[in-house]
Amino acid sequence: MKPSACGDAPIRVGVSSCLLGIEVRYDGGHKRNDFILSTLGRFVEFVPVCPEFEIGLGVPRETLRLTRDGDEVRLIGDKSATNHTGKMNSYAVKRVAGLARDDLSGYVLKKDSPSCGMERVRAYRPSGIQARDGVGLFAAALMRGCPNLPIEEEGRLSDAHLRENFVERVFAYRRLHAFFSTRWTLGGLVQFHTAHKLTLMAHSPRAYRELGRLVATAKTIQRNELSERYQREFMAALKRLATTARHANVMQHMLGYLREHLDAGSRAELSTLIDDYRRSVVPLVVPITMLRHCVRTFDVAYLRGQTYLELHPKELMLRNHV
Repeated sequence: MKPSACGDAPIRVGVSSCLLGIEVRYDGGHKRNDFILSTLGRFVEFVPVCPEFEIGLGVPRETLRLTRDGDEVRLIGDKSATNHTGKMNSYAVKRVAGLARDDLSGYVLKKDSPSCGMERVRAYRPSGIQARDGVGLFAAALMRGCPNLPIEEEGRLSDAHLRENFVERVFAYRRLHAFFSTRWTLGGLVQFHTAHKLTLMAHSPRAYRELGRLVATAKTIQRNELSERYQREFMAALKRLATTARHANVMQHMLGYLREHLDAGSRAELSTLIDDYRRSVVPLVVPITMLRHCVRTFDVAYLRGQTYLELHPKELMLRNHV
């Protein structure tokens, strides 16, 4: 169940167009993001979206702002006071429905945007006071329409842990969607869940156990309900950041499967690497690389089938920084 085993079709990721260097911003510029375009772009196919441009606003154009009066949120032109709320909301519903059919595995939004901001967007009150408690209108529709889809803002991707988590979820979502898009069986679901055991444990042992109980009672649940619940709970579990302590515990668990293959000195060396990672002396990639080598060398079938060892392409070097 490795990332490369998701089929030949490209992994598609939606993205705010300006992050790809496309000049669609209000000032005629862009906000090209090198990680998204040059690094992640080597492994995915982007689907660019600019809601403001696509509802017919020109380039350049006046700036927009969110206004809030009670529970009512509007998208308003700064100078003209033109109300674009209805047009944006209608567009967003249709565009999100189309994106849901486009087989996306993730989405990266532009931070602070009144259309694309995922959180903490400035929203102005009638008094003129502003608060960072808004959500862009298109972003809100996207999160409602695609609740399981990995969605992140480009600003948060500068954090190594959030970046690694997002990309991990993109590849996991692709595997999950690929599995449930076929004529899946309960036996296949057991295999899928088993292959993700260590991955889930690194994020949330409790969620792993709860998903395990769901799989164990699968015969008593309608297929559609089972599929919906497993996908929702699986992606919710992966959204919880894996911690250093849980990573270390997972790797010690893996070491148990290698004990009969390693001499005392090799076991001690690997255990020391895991402890070095726990103490932030070395990044996660160091013990993971050693474990991957041991699994390959000794052909440990159970560990070889675990997605934890290869969650995303190593060329992304995401585990070099966490």
